[in-house]
Amino acid sequence: MATQKKADLKKVRTISIVKRKSRVSLGKFGLVFDPAHENFGDFVDSLPKILAARDLGKFAAEVADARRKRRPVIAMLGAHVIKVGLGPVIADLIDRGVITCVAMNSAAVIHDVETALWGMTSEDVAANLGDGSFGMSRETGEFINNTLRRTFRRGREGYGESIGAALAKAPHAVASVVAACRRAGIACTVHAAIGTDIIHQQPSMSGAATGELSFRDFRILCDQVGKLGGGGVVMNIGSAVVLPEVFLKALTVARNLGSRPGVFTTANFDMIQHYRPRLNVVTRPTAGGGRGYQFTGHHEIMIPLLAGMIKLRVH
Repeated sequence: MATQKKADLKKVRTISIVKRKSRVSLGKFGLVFDPAHENFGDFVDSLPKILAARDLGKFAAEVADARRKRRPVIAMLGAHVIKVGLGPVIADLIDRGVITCVAMNSAAVIHDVETALWGMTSEDVAANLGDGSFGMSRETGEFINNTLRRTFRRGREGYGESIGAALAKAPHAVASVVAACRRAGIACTVHAAIGTDIIHQQPSMSGAATGELSFRDFRILCDQVGKLGGGGVVMNIGSAVVLPEVFLKALTVARNLGSRPGVFTTANFDMIQHYRPRLNVVTRPTAGGGRGYQFTGHHEIMIPLLAGMIKLRVH
């Protein structure tokens, strides 16, 4: 068998590193942070100006800039965001006027309601599934479902607004995102997928009430999305399917009705990047202008960090 020809590396031409294009320089490196003598702003400044650390700072600045321009900042929240203890962090951004609209799936509302009323949430599914008691917490279902029933019969409010009103005097309302929206007078929309949540399997469930109030909230979100142009922001935190799909439909309704949301910024925060948020939040909506970000990490770490970075820039 013939020996195969080999390239002669002695003939390779090299260049000087001084002339080479490099993407990382020492000026972008992280700095040593001393918590004994420095503050949170110093910590943020110590982060590397590279990749996600750089982009998170840019995104925080865009959120702050949106509020200076009085443009909307919409936060779309999955259930995990609430059950890992971030209700007070989100509520604080609402109270400060940073977040101007919240959209949630109905699982997020369940965790929010349980926290506000009883100071606990996140059922142990494995322990209760075997005997059929999983999801059968009577108080949770009756509070939410009966509130929706009453509003369906007598009111014109949507899902989020009706729950917010019912939580106004809850013992732990300070930790509630829905109650914070009510205090601030901003839109809180809830987007239910029938059959996905524990309250849908209980005797108090009304498909008519749940469907109608969730539909009202979809129309409210369409109106909010229509105001994004000129520097608004949408952040999706922890919803892999429902809210990215709802947002894309709300965006197309807004455009169809003539709102023509122009340049705005989006970001997706999740522990794993999924198909729908990447396309329906980050890529497709900003194709005509603006920018989409993707941040991967645990919510209980990423969102307090983001909130702190935003507050450094909002006065």
